[in-house]
Amino acid sequence: MKRRAFLSASTAALAAGCAPNEIVRTLAPDMATTQIERVHLVAARELGATDPLFGQKRVPGLHFGWADVSIPPVHALGEIEWPRPKETPDPALHFLMADQKVLPSMASLDATLSAAPGGNERLLFVHGYNTRLPGLIYRVAQMSADFRPPHPLTAFAWPSGGDGRAYLYDRDSAIFARDDLETTLQGLTRTGKVTLLAHSLGGFLTMEALRGLAKKGDRRTLSRINGVVLMSPDIDPDVFRRQAEAIGTLPQPFFLFVGQRDRALRLSSFLRGSKPQLGLIDSAEAVAGLPVTVIDFTNLSEGEDFDHFVPITSPSAIRQLRGLFDLLEQGNAGFDRFVQLGERGPT
Repeated sequence: MKRRAFLSASTAALAAGCAPNEIVRTLAPDMATTQIERVHLVAARELGATDPLFGQKRVPGLHFGWADVSIPPVHALGEIEWPRPKETPDPALHFLMADQKVLPSMASLDATLSAAPGGNERLLFVHGYNTRLPGLIYRVAQMSADFRPPHPLTAFAWPSGGDGRAYLYDRDSAIFARDDLETTLQGLTRTGKVTLLAHSLGGFLTMEALRGLAKKGDRRTLSRINGVVLMSPDIDPDVFRRQAEAIGTLPQPFFLFVGQRDRALRLSSFLRGSKPQLGLIDSAEAVAGLPVTVIDFTNLSEGEDFDHFVPITSPSAIRQLRGLFDLLEQGNAGFDRFVQLGERGPT
């Protein structure tokens, strides 16, 4: 493919990013016939005064809250049912915000999580590039509806620019937010344990936060992380190895979900001199000797969302991963039916 054609196609993939850029935020008056999913939130970004759960700017400190999302009866696996432009939002057809609340502190969030079913353990999702807060909330609600996790889901919202042209801004924002993610992990593990799920550039942020905890000698927090899943990690394999070595004892189980058809990561790799990012690896050589398990989702990709979020958006993948969180508790042995590249970590 000629360079110009490649750049044109690749820029389209990058501009699509990890989440839609716009969302209808209409509160539906009658949600009695819909399923409600609660998304807990830790935000390292500004929360607007008039619409408290929506904001983009980098700000110091953390903000906390939750949002209830209405899931329509027609919901299909892996989908977020958005209203079309100028279409009246309908709770029977579309995802809609049902309720939201800002919480005053980490202690308040911790108490809310502890009161939820299975709240002694928490699932923390770290989003990727080009993600606006409304789209993040809907995506986590979709994950909760499709996977039915036994523990409450919390989203860590770092200050993505929410713009497909702002990749470098987002990478700087991930670095900006790494101390905030450390603080979040310390707070969430005071009374519970945490399983980390990170996507794309969020995988880089997650590794930086784990590295920071290790550098500070905070083995207590690290010991209370029940497992890590990096989906389509947008990390240079050499950087990942250096991060893992700095962390020392990695939380277990530790999984990398990869796929060779990921067009967003292909562009990221192209911008770095065509060396494949970690989420594109097709052999175990890049992680040889590390206690990680690589799961290859290439054969489950269906062309949606640039194949950048296959485990969460592909119906085929979701059907096979319905017991994802139970499998994580079983350790690597729970994934024997999937394609594995390289050595397993300890079970």
